[in-house]
Amino acid sequence: MAHLHLNKWQISRRAVLRGIGATIALPLLDCMAATPAPSKPKRSVFLYIPNGVNTLTWQIEKAGKDYEFTAPLKSLEKHRADITPISGLHHPMVIGKHHNCERVWLTGANVPGDGGAFRNTVSADQLLAEVQGASTRFQSLELAIEGTSLAWSRDGIQLPAERNTQQIFNALFGVEKESKETIRRRLSRRGSILDGVADDAKRVTQNLGSADRGKLDEYLTAVRQVEERTKRADEWLNVPKPNVPATDADRLQRKLSMSEAGEYYRLFYDLMVMALRTDSTRVITCGIGGEGSASGIPEIGILQTRHGLSHHNGDPEQLRRLTMTDTFLVEQLSYFLDQLKQHQEGDQPLLDTTQVLWGSGMAYGHSHGNANLPTILCGGKALGYKHGTHVDFNLPKIGKYDVSNAQEHYRICSRPVDGDARLSNLLLTMLQRADVKAEQFQDSLGPMSQIVS
Repeated sequence: MAHLHLNKWQISRRAVLRGIGATIALPLLDCMAATPAPSKPKRSVFLYIPNGVNTLTWQIEKAGKDYEFTAPLKSLEKHRADITPISGLHHPMVIGKHHNCERVWLTGANVPGDGGAFRNTVSADQLLAEVQGASTRFQSLELAIEGTSLAWSRDGIQLPAERNTQQIFNALFGVEKESKETIRRRLSRRGSILDGVADDAKRVTQNLGSADRGKLDEYLTAVRQVEERTKRADEWLNVPKPNVPATDADRLQRKLSMSEAGEYYRLFYDLMVMALRTDSTRVITCGIGGEGSASGIPEIGILQTRHGLSHHNGDPEQLRRLTMTDTFLVEQLSYFLDQLKQHQEGDQPLLDTTQVLWGSGMAYGHSHGNANLPTILCGGKALGYKHGTHVDFNLPKIGKYDVSNAQEHYRICSRPVDGDARLSNLLLTMLQRADVKAEQFQDSLGPMSQIVS
């Protein structure tokens, strides 16, 4: 569930925390001066929806402050001052024959269109985790309501995502059934096994061909990730997990499924909020559905998968149902923002220190079009964001939208209107707002000045 990374201190901050509770903030001590002091939290959450949207009912037609929310976005009206819908962004990659959008949404990697070998690159969330996750129990959390993980390591290896809400709760807040000594012995044994695997790999590497060496490299990368998690788990073993009030614990441990989609989605969002509130992590990715397998939503009368609805071929009933699912998913985002606003951290709501990116790597799912991506940036006022406008990179070039002409609008969603309006520019902005020292991220041309103060 969590991608873990160990930072050693001359005197471990975790050692000082032992016995007094993980949520108590410590002052900077002279003996800790070998590494930077823990910074004020700058949190990041990435939420991915599969297969784009019904762009004909989604598209906001006016830029600036006086824009009107379209029907699927109406539930965000109360959050107008804390969000920025963005139109016209794209990822300049080749999609090819398969659904690669969720794989590269946070990496910006170029997928070869000829079906050739593809090795992903590091995702933006993991760069954020390296900076903001140094002093939290979990460097990052990788979750998936359905679908796959959005997170990729520096070696281009996909990190596993957790889908079981009870396991998520237990990892964050549960009481260990075994004694600390038993757990530590198990971690020690795991470390020994990993050392043996690495030694064996070194002995056989020189006898392998290039293809096999590549496979072995991927395997060893996964081993290193497990090793990092093992070390991190040992470091935090004596640090008490945050106490969650009984009423919250009962609510967060309910057994739900997609047959109760609304409650199930909100359970994931509640777990995310509690993880952020307790500073258990500052970076979360969550896949809201797989591009080939997202379930229907029975409670609103939708039994078809989102993938099936997105391949509508212009059928009016399919489009109506797709709009219904778009509306439902936005309502869950609105709920998440409600919860982040509700919880105060000092003199400001949790939302002000949390930048939330909600969107998809597709706009027009029927042709896998990856321009004019549905994108909403939320929160993070304390990180320097200014909200309240619709930022549109299409309108300066096209003048106005004509969503009554479906084919004309679909072209905007398949070919970028503004080649410089890149999703990587937004990801770079998010990196910089959370103290990642980066001048470029993938094909970015610079941060987005339109969204920062």
